[in-house]
Amino acid sequence: MAPDRNDNDLESIDREIIRLISERSNLYIRMLKSRLAGDGLFSAEYRDRLFKLIEEANTGPLSDQILKRIYTDMVTGSMTIIAPVTVAFLGPEGSFSNIPVNEFFNEGAASLPQRTIQDVFQQVESGKAHYGVVPVENSTEGSVTYTLDELTETSLNIISEKYVRVTYSLLSRLKDITSVQKIFTHPQTLGQCKAWIRNNLPDAEIVSVESTSRAAELASREPDAAAIASDIAAGIYHLNILATMIEDSRQNYTRFFLIGRDGSKPTGNDKTSIVCAVRDKPGALLGLLKAFAAAGINMTKIESRPDKKKMWEYNFFIDFIGHQDDAIVKKALEKIRKEAIFLKILGSYPVGN
Repeated sequence: MAPDRNDNDLESIDREIIRLISERSNLYIRMLKSRLAGDGLFSAEYRDRLFKLIEEANTGPLSDQILKRIYTDMVTGSMTIIAPVTVAFLGPEGSFSNIPVNEFFNEGAASLPQRTIQDVFQQVESGKAHYGVVPVENSTEGSVTYTLDELTETSLNIISEKYVRVTYSLLSRLKDITSVQKIFTHPQTLGQCKAWIRNNLPDAEIVSVESTSRAAELASREPDAAAIASDIAAGIYHLNILATMIEDSRQNYTRFFLIGRDGSKPTGNDKTSIVCAVRDKPGALLGLLKAFAAAGINMTKIESRPDKKKMWEYNFFIDFIGHQDDAIVKKALEKIRKEAIFLKILGSYPVGN
């Protein structure tokens, strides 16, 4: 039976889409090869521009998010044709750090789960991984100090940032929540889901483990157990999702950095992170902050951390709006250098969401 006209129309459109994808991929690969010597494969500036184009041009019915995932697959696929792309992250598989890895690269990159944040930095510094993904702060728990300490010492740059909402699910081999007798969970995770457990599974045995991924792994081995973990862990460990969004707070976000050896070019909507130390004298910090105020630069964060090399001295981590290549930012940084005894630019990158 011959296909009707609609089938023919769809096939014609599909052929044209496939042709254009191939043409686009070849063009993008040539562009990547031309910039490899200086900027590396991943470009936060290009990704930001591409996503803005999708938001401006998309007329539906597919959502912007779906189109962004499709384009991320195409971009990462083109990158891997030139060279395998490896990304180190704080593991194990199925942890929340998996989520920003997928946001940046989807499944086109090879993931290298690491036991510690220091290991993530070392993998990228040694060249065993092209990029790294590390948590830097949580909206309820504050800054991840291990990441701040590593950023102070590393030669790597912050390339991009991503905010991930921390949402937990109840995962199990079971299909009925009423049959759950035991819950594996990380202690911190338990603290964020106490009210839900009290209301829904008050009699379940609680077993503390070292990570949400470990919880999912153990739940996959026991017929009457469940785990509190991310949805991504359900797919990895072949578990059913019995309940979603079981966390007590809906305003729990973690900010992640993508780190690498290269920098990011200006997009017009950028953020810069620096770390600095001031002289031990009255008004030293005020003098440093005045440089931002005088330039009209908006600071989004300032935090102090003890300097591990000098007792009772502190480093200040500062985020502000603007790119280090912007003229107004350059002038402000010049003034800060005069006030500070130490200044390091950690990276400029598109403002994340």
